[in-house]
Amino acid sequence: QDKLVQSGGGLVQAGDSLRVACTASRFNFRLYSMAWFRQAPGKERQFVSRISRSGSETYVDSVKDRFTISRDNAKNALYLQMNNLKPEDTAVYYCAATLSTREFASSSEYLYWGQGTQVTVSS
Repeated sequence: QDKLVQSGGGLVQAGDSLRVACTASRFNFRLYSMAWFRQAPGKERQFVSRISRSGSETYVDSVKDRFTISRDNAKNALYLQMNNLKPEDTAVYYCAATLSTREFASSSEYLYWGQGTQVTVSS
């Protein structure tokens, strides 16, 4: 049974905004730090952003001031609001859950993963 189910994504133009969402089930969402990763064609999976159990946010430099991660523990939901999108943001985006408290936990420390959602930004 899927523990993280993603929604959102799609095809947009450069400068547009988009939100991707991730809904958790079958585990205690509020105890986990949550993150977004992305993988562009031919590239390795890359950390994008993370939000701790207490709501502390971390971003990779390339998305700072453009992306915002948030969580709603009452809804077991994780969000990534992406503004001013650029063609280089094109990738499959994945949400993930970890019990690690490390700010930059490696992808191997994430226990649950969403199915991925495509975000394509045209120039």
